[in-house]
Amino acid sequence: MRIVLSTLLLSIVPLMADFYPSTVQSSVAGISQKNIVLKRPLPAKGMSAVIMHRYGKDLRAITSYMRYDGSNKGQLITNEPIDHGDLPSVKPKVRAGDKVIGGYLYKNILLLAPDANTYAKIIKSADKNWIHPDIFAMFLSKEGDQIPTQENLQKFANEYQIGLVYIVQRGKALLYDPISRRYVSQKALGGLPAKGQFPFYMRLGKIESGWFSREKKGDYYSSIGNLK
Repeated sequence: MRIVLSTLLLSIVPLMADFYPSTVQSSVAGISQKNIVLKRPLPAKGMSAVIMHRYGKDLRAITSYMRYDGSNKGQLITNEPIDHGDLPSVKPKVRAGDKVIGGYLYKNILLLAPDANTYAKIIKSADKNWIHPDIFAMFLSKEGDQIPTQENLQKFANEYQIGLVYIVQRGKALLYDPISRRYVSQKALGGLPAKGQFPFYMRLGKIESGWFSREKKGDYYSSIGNLK
């Protein structure tokens, strides 16, 4: 029994210690208003998940989003699901037995880093679909925003199918879920520059529209560390 238990613990530790939470499946065990109970837990507190309703034998569609709060429990969050105009509306939108995918699109990650060297090291360290910050910079320019915020990151994630935002702060790296608006993982990170490109590293020298078309100065670490 001791040998079996030790083997089981060893097999679990690497999964729990992973910086990147896994995409996992569960299902709705029960719901009361916005409170949801899952049949199986998700890997990390704060993760977002999509809830999928079965319309027929082989037809499912995302009807809602939830935030996982731990202990098999979570809450529905306000985020518009993908529009399914050809499908009948579901009332209520969440039912017991509906499929839940925690960490939906978590392989698609936007990286916000202080410089090109840090950016290059990070994208080589993990096999992910890295979304270049140039795309986010263009998005901010169109939105007329100055720096990353919870609101514009959520909007960007919805439009470009982003699951996570990897944010390099001073001395550490954090994974931010833009849908749940929660940090889901962090780790120490060394070898960072004393100063970073403001508001974050991008290859674009100048964008001829919006806020980025004007010369602005600021501190990368201060701005990126105050995500509101």
